[in-house]
Amino acid sequence: MATDAPPPSKGGTEPVTPSTEAYREVQESAEFGELRHAHRSFAFPLTVAFITWYLLYVLLSNYAGGFMGTKLFGNINVAFVFGIAQFVTTFLIAWWYSKHAAEKLDPKAEAIKSRLEGGA
Repeated sequence: MATDAPPPSKGGTEPVTPSTEAYREVQESAEFGELRHAHRSFAFPLTVAFITWYLLYVLLSNYAGGFMGTKLFGNINVAFVFGIAQFVTTFLIAWWYSKHAAEKLDPKAEAIKSRLEGGA
């Protein structure tokens, strides 16, 4: 049986829904600009670097078969090491970004959010 009533709130108080004007004010604020800059100055260069690294791997695999097939030890060749390095790089970037977000982005975002929802 479906109803149109909203679910009961847990804390007894309804969450504050900011107005469109409040969102626009936040978007135009210097603090939000700093948050956006902190995110972009980290994410964009790292994304470009990773895509470049990935494309290098693909291009070397396609056009430098002799180099990529060079055995380093046993049956381990350059292509295998580069392939594993792709996975390692992915996890390192994810770890680094989560650390960056926790230290630099989350506190600023939380401050903006609390002011916006608190009406301050």
